[in-house]
Amino acid sequence: MQGRLSGQVAVITGGASGIGAACARRFAAEGADIVIADLDRSRAADVIDAVDAAGRRAAFVATDTSSEADNLAMAAEAMATFGRIDCLVAAAGIASADYVSGGEPEQGGAAGRPVMSQPLADWERVLAVNLTGVMLTNRAIAACMMQGGNGGAIVNIASSAAAIPLRGGADYCVSKAGVWMLTKVLALELVGHGIRVNAIGPGFIETPMTAVMRSDPAGEAAMKRMTPMRRLGQPEEIASTALFLVSEDSSYLTGQLLFPNGGMFVG
Repeated sequence: MQGRLSGQVAVITGGASGIGAACARRFAAEGADIVIADLDRSRAADVIDAVDAAGRRAAFVATDTSSEADNLAMAAEAMATFGRIDCLVAAAGIASADYVSGGEPEQGGAAGRPVMSQPLADWERVLAVNLTGVMLTNRAIAACMMQGGNGGAIVNIASSAAAIPLRGGADYCVSKAGVWMLTKVLALELVGHGIRVNAIGPGFIETPMTAVMRSDPAGEAAMKRMTPMRRLGQPEEIASTALFLVSEDSSYLTGQLLFPNGGMFVG
């Protein structure tokens, strides 16, 4: 039985952990070969093994998504290895300027600072990764899709924080709101090339990004209070949403932001 992505090639930034890793595993199970673009190959070992176990090929490309040169090199390597790119999940992101994905909770600092006291360098770092990095990745991969002439599907990982202001989180909220608008603009600009561009705005998900809050019972309780389902989401649930958006199941959908967040906007 063929999967929904049989014979396709998917590029996933931030693919070594969290939502990106879940997408890599799910897409491979659905028949796709995977390009994992992340900072550290050692962190991607388990994901590469999972792709191999699914009978698909995995390629790792060391990539700092805030670097245009890295994005262009990553896209070129993906094309050289697989000869095509069918879909992209831009999942690389940081919670704060000092965030280290996959590190211990104290390394993933998301203390948050009010706009009036936040160092400019911290603000610029978050926007460089979360917004400019997504733009650079989209642009590099879309150019390959246009060259291939077969269209494609792009999914950007935004956040429910794109629509909810959070004290001490202006940099993160603004960066994710920017991803939402970037998605809409690119959807218009790329539709003529058969490329669909959508985004996902997850709520609180059990990933390294929420490790700091989850390590504190009060923090975890606060996240659950904000979520009508009264539980945190799983990375696999976001991967299922991404699969829908890159598959033919969503063939008439572009420029949209879906919110798998446990009903956060219901009440």
